[in-house]
Amino acid sequence: MATTDRPASRRQLLRHLALPLYLPTVLTGAKSFANNPIIGSPLLNRLGLHPARMILAQGMAEVRRTPLAFSVSAEDRAAFRRDGFLVKENFLQAAHFEQLNDEVRRYRAPGWECHQGDTITHRLLLDEAALQQLPATRALIRDPAFRRPLSWAGAHAGAPVFYIQRIFNFATQGPPDPQRHLHTDTFHPTVKAWLFLDDVDERKGPFTYVPGSHRLTRARLHAQYRRSLEARKDPIRYSARGSLRWREQELKELGLPPPREFAVARNTLVIADTSGIHRRGEASEPGSRLEIWAFSRPSPFLPVTPPAIAPLTRLRDRALLTWMERQDARARRAGGLPSWRAVEPTRVDELA
Repeated sequence: MATTDRPASRRQLLRHLALPLYLPTVLTGAKSFANNPIIGSPLLNRLGLHPARMILAQGMAEVRRTPLAFSVSAEDRAAFRRDGFLVKENFLQAAHFEQLNDEVRRYRAPGWECHQGDTITHRLLLDEAALQQLPATRALIRDPAFRRPLSWAGAHAGAPVFYIQRIFNFATQGPPDPQRHLHTDTFHPTVKAWLFLDDVDERKGPFTYVPGSHRLTRARLHAQYRRSLEARKDPIRYSARGSLRWREQELKELGLPPPREFAVARNTLVIADTSGIHRRGEASEPGSRLEIWAFSRPSPFLPVTPPAIAPLTRLRDRALLTWMERQDARARRAGGLPSWRAVEPTRVDELA
């Protein structure tokens, strides 16, 4: 028995000795209850660490949004604060949209692929080199009508990460896609956006969001507090790592309405705060949807963020690619599949 317990005891000792190293992560975007002994501490969470981080992060987001607010209409700001999302139909002029749609579908480049249950997500990074080949896409990404609401909603003056993204439903054998479960991405305001290049209906698994679920109401904070006490032991791996899963029955307890599905026409832009409760919709049949996808998650506790200048954006994109390449190489050496794996150059319209 003593021999069996010795490795576990050693790991526990090392974990305790490492505690001071984890303290600074409280003031970062770290979110894993299972992997971070400070963030997952039952004692600290009993004292209110998790909701305190949420409240402070929300306050810092409002500080960062203040200088960006003048560039977004009062109507859009009010709608986003109320609902947690914006929906803009016929976002691009018809000629611009058709040019963008055509060049994206013909574009050929190395990509990245993620398998989650029975779903495959394929992405092509829209970095500077890619945008040189895609003039209509470059015009979209530089368009103030596109960038300004993204920056304000995401509380981030810097450039989001942009991808061409295609999601394939029921594309492989596996359990149900975990992204179809209601969940929050993290504990602080963060933004994702989709400009849909395909019509999206119930057959294609439309994005689904619970209106108002991004707001830190008393009920939401109380629920987050309760969850934080046991989250490190949550049997659902995503919840234990800080992307909490929610049951539809819990929405009434939170004073929230039913989820809304975004069954939308092509050329619709959707911007959402994914600290709110959302999911990928249930697709009714195999198929795919194509979109320009944007993602921004600033450090939550800073009062300012770096501006969107080209050298910083290039450095970030290079670091992102380097990280993905290392994850891919490490997993292949171990004989497994990484979260994201490199795939050979393929024309986007050949992926359908």
